[in-house]
Amino acid sequence: MQYRNLGNTHTKVSVICLGTMTWGQQNTLKEASRQMDYALDEGVNFFDTAELYSIPPKPETYGLTETIIGKWFKVRGQRDKVILASKIAGPGADWIPHIRHGQTAYNRKYIQSALEDSLKRLQTDYIDLYQLHWPERKTNYFGQLGFVPEDEIQQTPFIETLQALDQQVKTGKIRYIGLSNETPWGVMRFLQLSEQHNLPRVVSIQNPYNLLNRSYEVGLAEISWREKIGLLAYSPLGFGTLSGKYLGDKNPAGSRLNLFPHYTRYSNTHATNAIKQYVALANKYQLDPVQMALAYVNNRPFLTSTIIGATTMQQLKMNIDSIKMELSAEVLDAVETIHLGHPNPSP
Repeated sequence: MQYRNLGNTHTKVSVICLGTMTWGQQNTLKEASRQMDYALDEGVNFFDTAELYSIPPKPETYGLTETIIGKWFKVRGQRDKVILASKIAGPGADWIPHIRHGQTAYNRKYIQSALEDSLKRLQTDYIDLYQLHWPERKTNYFGQLGFVPEDEIQQTPFIETLQALDQQVKTGKIRYIGLSNETPWGVMRFLQLSEQHNLPRVVSIQNPYNLLNRSYEVGLAEISWREKIGLLAYSPLGFGTLSGKYLGDKNPAGSRLNLFPHYTRYSNTHATNAIKQYVALANKYQLDPVQMALAYVNNRPFLTSTIIGATTMQQLKMNIDSIKMELSAEVLDAVETIHLGHPNPSP
């Protein structure tokens, strides 16, 4: 396994991060426990979860993934070996009314209550990295590229959010803070205020990044590099589409898109055409398409960690083993050629 600093801290996290969002819906406690055991044995010391999980979100599975991790901690006693990341869900009255009636604000009240509930489920007294799952304000995230100004109700001032997080850092319940699904403007605003007021500094940005969606490179990659706020890349396989298993109108039983067909972000015509070329490229050089796609993400200079997600042990082993793959200059050149022909078909 390889390790990198988490932001500007001295905390080392594995370049492969264990994603958990299927646990409690696609995976049982027993299966999730096997994944955590195996990942830890392979040197993966970074686990990422969220109060929102499992996915897709619904009232009966809210917080279940954190609960599963907490049960594993209690049985295994491995808390000190894991750098644990979780997230507070943002507002979403139209799709998550079961989480604080969809009215979450990133203020002292909601951050404290959400954190306390996560700590109880996780059966721990601290979270290493606590992240804001998506912006409270209206902006372009979750597949939206263009920014459209809209009237919006007053959001929590960034300074108030940082002060609320600072309070939890001082209690020892949070070690570091991070952002997710954030824009360049949002990241720089948080940085500016933390510097001006001596408040906790953001150490990571968890955004989507894969061969079908490299929009992170436009503005955020430079921020990651210059400000030492590395990317935690989620959806590195584009919901599994970059494996090629859905090509030819295939729909494997039990797969994510078979179970949840409304997840169409990586299944449009332009994306499918790009996937065909990436799979053909992998085959040409006798590479596994999954490992090629992950190896590309793993080796980006602005990346801290790649968040993998697996529903089977076979998938998990293959994903973790991607850390051993180094792509040749020829393969990297070919990736850029495909990207030029199919730029970001799934932002």
